[in-house]
Amino acid sequence: MKKIFVFLFISLLGTGAFAQNDKKMDKMDKMNSGKTMKGKDCVMMKDGKMMMMKNGKTMEMDKHMTMSNGTMVMKDGTVKMKDGKTMMMKNGDHMYMNGKMDKMDNMKMDDSK
Repeated sequence: MKKIFVFLFISLLGTGAFAQNDKKMDKMDKMNSGKTMKGKDCVMMKDGKMMMMKNGKTMEMDKHMTMSNGTMVMKDGTVKMKDGKTMMMKNGDHMYMNGKMDKMDNMKMDDSK
């Protein structure tokens, strides 16, 4: 009888521990979901075309855009920094609306138009 109580006690503790791990994983998933491209407003070069992502929807860029830091992005992928430097975006490059530029690497891209 004593062994049965010990077994039940250990089983209950194990179940409680698994429940705690699920909550931690959910919290980590929510934190990491912000690192995907989905939902982040940006412009990007994809397959040689400049695309704009706004509110999670991707569409072709139809006009030049000025980012909040003064950087200008042209429809052909030319980037003109506020200090006058220019560069050309390559496939996989993207720039957030604050002017921070990054590579796509492992980030998801929404293919909807």
